This record gives sequence, C-alpha cells and structure tokens, in this order.
Amino acid sequence: MCLNIISPGLLTTVQDLGRHGYQKDGISVSGAMDTFALRAANLLVGNAEGEAGIEVTLKGPKIFFTKRQLIAVTGADLSPSLNGAPIKSWRPVSVEEGSILEFGAVLNGCRAYIAVAGGLDLPKVMGSNATYLRAGIGGFEGRALQLGDSIPCKGIPAKMEPFLRGLASAQEEHPGAQTNWSVDSSLYVTYQEPQQIRVVKGPEYLIFSEQSQQDFWRMAYQVTAQSDRMGYRLLGTRLALATQEDMVSSAVTFGTVQVPPEGSPIVLMADHQTTGGYPRIAQVISADFSKLAQLVPRHKIQFKEVTLEEAQSLYIRQEKNLEKLRGALYYKTNI
Repeated sequence: MCLNIISPGLLTTVQDLGRHGYQKDGISVSGAMDTFALRAANLLVGNAEGEAGIEVTLKGPKIFFTKRQLIAVTGADLSPSLNGAPIKSWRPVSVEEGSILEFGAVLNGCRAYIAVAGGLDLPKVMGSNATYLRAGIGGFEGRALQLGDSIPCKGIPAKMEPFLRGLASAQEEHPGAQTNWSVDSSLYVTYQEPQQIRVVKGPEYLIFSEQSQQDFWRMAYQVTAQSDRMGYRLLGTRLALATQEDMVSSAVTFGTVQVPPEGSPIVLMADHQTTGGYPRIAQVISADFSKLAQLVPRHKIQFKEVTLEEAQSLYIRQEKNLEKLRGALYYKTNI
C-alpha cells in the first residue's frame, strides 16, 4: 500500500483524464474537473499526463503515507501541509514514510489535485481510472474515498530516484523537502470574480428571444448550491425562447450551457449526461474548463462570446503552455 485515508474530506475521488469512447453507450466521460491541474501535477512527478491522481474538493482529506514518495499538489490553494508544516503547491515535494498530508483553509479555488510518482495501482474500467459516482464505476471501488481506505501505488520510477534523493538530501531535517521553483503562475487559472467564461454560440442560440440573447452576454450569473460534478445550476436573469419548439435530445459535452423551461442556465461539467433535450444557448471553450472547475457556489460568471477560430487559438496556446512546462521540467529534473 501507499496511501491510507485517515479522513476523507468533503468529496475526494480518484480521477484521470476520463473514459473516452463510450458516450454512444450512455457512459459519461467523467474524469478530472480541472484537467490542466491534473496534467501539470503528473508532469511535476515524472508521470504521463493521463495518470490517475486524487481530486480534492474544498475540504481536503488527511492522508498517511506508508512509503517514501514524491508528490505534487496543484489546482486550488486548500492550504496543504505535511506533518503540520505548510507546503507549497505547483512543485515537487518529497514525502518520507510515516508522513501525513492534510489540508486546511480554502484560500482560493475549489479543487486541488494530488499526483504521486509512478501513479496509483488501481484496475481500470473501460480503459480509465476515472470515478463515475452515479454509475459506481472506476477509481477506488467506484466511490468517493472513505476513512480507512488504503490505496496502492505503483512505486517511484527508477528515473525519478536521483531527483528525489537530491531533493530530500537538500533538507535532511525536513520531511517535506520541496523545490525552490514551481510552475509559472501565468500558466494556470487566476481566481477572480466575476469570472469571465468564454463561449461560442450554441446550436439553439437563435431560437432565444432577442432580449434573452442580450441578457446572456450582459448579465452576471451566480453559481448556486445546486451544483456538482454533473453540472452547475446558475442564478440570474431568466432566459426565454422566442417561440416554443419541440426539442429532440441531442449530444452534449463538458461546458454545454443548457436552458431548461424555467429559464435558469445549467453548465454541464465532467459527469454530464451524454444527451440532453434542453436548448443549448452556448458552449464553453476548452481553454476555460479549468476556470469553471474552480468555481464554488456564490461565485459569479460573466459569459463572453468568442469565435470558433479564437477558441481554437486559445486551446492551442494552452497546449503550448503545457509543452513549455514539459521542456522546463526536463531541464530542471534531468528526466
């Protein structure tokens, strides 16, 4: 074993980049809500970007390490600490056997990610370790982590041993030695309110009334408590169709903005259903998924229209940022 759960936190699950290829069968992609943060965490410990890690939501878990390990914590700042001493996010951290990782106050964001060198040693379901809670599949027994769970790890890859030894020897008296460098803060989400979320117009945008079209861009919406990994229900100006039309269920995806009959938009998230019958007024661009993932109830959203070409350019920029990170880590760690 490697990780023993002393306290599970609010909602702590095992996630990777999702279960792809099964939406035609009604199976959600699921996976990490903030895939950029998970990918970065894996790169920081020498893993493949799609390796499974632990997704932490707001109130973090307390985890006992039964073996020496190299970890990285990314995403939201939930005040992580090791054996009571604060550690910094977005950088590699050495963990000695018998250490305890825990989290404190939420300083910003909503979801943090923990990656361990080598990854978690769990069986895949339909090619993925993603936990899909509604179906009870993937991750650790298809559920959120609980008190007493023991999660096996694959072991630190040989290529990471020299880096880990050097990191640990730099601070022999400190059980949580960490690098003096981290991921450039310009590469990941900045937390602000209202959070500007960029979208392209959805397939049914034109069937909304002219007033509703204007309100959608002009007004801010608040994330409500009726929000989870499946979708965020928003509070704000209600939207209406110009004429009532019968809708045929159509494909939806992460970031699809649907409007049910009462007029309050719903933004679909990682555990979204595969089809929906509500009109789709907009689609959040891929480059802003991390912004969505880090919102908490009461946070406000301001939608901004971009073109498809702009959305593609922003996605390419994000991928290039990850490529820069890979290159920088190769230089820093010599792996």
